[in-house]
Parts: sequence; C-alpha cells; structure tokens
Amino acid sequence: MTNRYPSTAQFIAQEAPIESFYCLSKQALENQVQRFISGFSGVVAYAVKANPAPELVHALAACGIRAYDVASIAEVALVRGIMPNAYVMYDNPVKSRDEITQAYHDYGVRSYALDDVREFEKIQSIIGADESVQLTVRFKIPTNTAKYDLSEKFGADEALSIELLKKVSAAGYRCGLTFHPGSQCTDAGAYREYIEKAAEIVKAAGVPIVSLNVGGGFPSRYLGESLPDLQDYFSAIGDAFDSAFGGTETTLISEPGRCLVDSCISLLCQVKHRRDDHTVFINDGVYGGFMEQLFSPIVHPVRAFRGAEALTGDCAPFTVWGPTCDSLDILAHKPMLPEDVAEGDWIEFGLMGGYGSSTATEFNGFTSNRYVFVG
Repeated sequence: MTNRYPSTAQFIAQEAPIESFYCLSKQALENQVQRFISGFSGVVAYAVKANPAPELVHALAACGIRAYDVASIAEVALVRGIMPNAYVMYDNPVKSRDEITQAYHDYGVRSYALDDVREFEKIQSIIGADESVQLTVRFKIPTNTAKYDLSEKFGADEALSIELLKKVSAAGYRCGLTFHPGSQCTDAGAYREYIEKAAEIVKAAGVPIVSLNVGGGFPSRYLGESLPDLQDYFSAIGDAFDSAFGGTETTLISEPGRCLVDSCISLLCQVKHRRDDHTVFINDGVYGGFMEQLFSPIVHPVRAFRGAEALTGDCAPFTVWGPTCDSLDILAHKPMLPEDVAEGDWIEFGLMGGYGSSTATEFNGFTSNRYVFVG
C-alpha cells in the first residue's frame, strides 16, 4: 500500500474500488495515540490481536508505540520484523513448548504471562535460570462490567496467584501481575477493584512486582453506547495505582487494542444489489470485516457516496447482507442509509480499526484485507 488520498471521497473518485477497502488515517491514529500517551500514567503497549495489519503496526511505531502485547509466534515475528528492539510481552497465558522455545531463543522475548502451575513449570523447563525474564501472573476477580467477559478462559484466583508469585520469585525470575477487565469495559471503577486486589495479592505473597499490567478493555464509542470518558478510565487507574503502589518500583502498563486503533480506520464497501424493501447486499460481511456482528450488535457510524459525492437526504433503516451465500451473513443491526442508496454506491463504516480485518476469513472466496491511506 503506497498510495495516499486526501479523503475517502477522493479515493472513490480516483479508483472507483469494486472490492472492500480499509481506509487508514495516520492523523487520526496519531491523535488517539497521543490521547493515551498523555493521559495514561504508564507504559502504553498495543494489543496486536486487535489488528495486526503491517500497515497499521508500522504507523503505530511511527507514532511512538514501543511496547506490544502479542499472543502468537506470528505476532512476535511481525513486531520484531518492524521494530527489532520493541518491548514484546507474550501475554497469551497458554503457550506450547515450541512457541515458548521460538519466542525465547529465536526472537529474544523476555516477558511471558501465565495463570497456572503447569504453565510455569513448562516455561521454567525451557528457559531455565535467567534473571532477565519476567513472568507475569494473570489473575481475575468476580467483577464483570464488560461486553466480552474474558475471565472464564484465563485468570488465576487469589490463592493461586499468591502461590504462582512465590514460585516465580523463588525461581529467580522477575515478577509481574496482570489482569483484563474484559473487552468494552463500561465501568472505570472495575480497574480500581482489580488494582486494589493486586496490592492484596502482592502483600500476601510477600513478593515485590516489577510491573502491574491493567490489560485492555478501554471501550470504543460505537453508536448508542453510554460510556464514561476515556480520561475517566485514566484517572481511576492512575489514582488507584498511586494509592496501592506509590513509592514502589512497580511500572504501570496498559494494553489497549480496539480503543487505540478503531477511530483511525473505516471500511469502505460497495453496494452490489438493492431491493425495494430497504435491503442492500454489499461486498463485505460477517465472514469478513464484520465478524463481531455474529455475536455483538455493534452499531458503526455510516455514510454513503455516489462517486465522490456524499449522499444526503432522508434516511431509513436498511437490512444489510454480506456477499456470501450464507444466510448468517447479515449485519445484526439496520444502519440508517439514504433512501435512494443504489447499486454501485459506496457505504463507509466507521470505527473499524479493531477486530475487522484481523478476524476476517476467506469464506466463499471473498477477502477483507486491503488497506489504503486516507487523510
């Protein structure tokens, strides 16, 4: 991707794309990165799983992101290939022996998350004694104020977390704690509860930690969402951390994903077919960039174009089908589109930076992975 266009409209005017495209604005990305860097009182790491598009990771590096949360060897290789000296945290709590071996020996990863004794023993058997390695214990508490609860799959309870910290320390590794309040967390106070529990775990274990990672969970403001301001999250985290860990050598870390990159990317689709009953078929769908529509009715902001001109006038709710032959390929909500939207027009869906192209399949031969820079 080398071309850059002043706007989505100009991209349409010059290229008239017949396939779906993700429109990436470096300026919008830089604005959001600066919100995090200036507002969050710690290290801002990007959760690569949200969107591993190389174009985006390159842009994040250019914006000053130097730390990355990875969940696979492919993501490790991606980050190392773009930023060889980046701080890489392999924070998937479950890894195969081969993945640990590759990460440690081939890519020089020195930070790993875990949430049970067997994973600790697995890591220790491969790495051996290395004081430069940090093992970060992921813990959980009953609090759940997020749309996607991640605690069912990962996270040690308080007693196990204390045991794991003691084992990590006794083995000579650097100790850390991490948690994840869940994706699209709706309550800034959830972070405070987790941080307070982290302090209790550290005290009970009698082991100092070098970092406390508050994970991601920072929400994107999709249409219809009622959410605290992003600064409210930063303030709640900062105040709780200062109260619980002030005066210690503990570093505060966050791992935003969708909230960091959602607003800088839109998905431009073309209308393949229009029916009289306010139904359209577009060239992307739930097997592509709209995978989340299968389990969460996220409502994206939209606008429509006919050529380079934005369509205006009266709008109505439309049923939107994707391009595959599967009847599941339908958006969970009915976006408001211009009444006269027609075959050949384009629809731009905003807030598509996180979990769009990253979760797309190639079902029925349709792909959703093309990027273009816009202003």
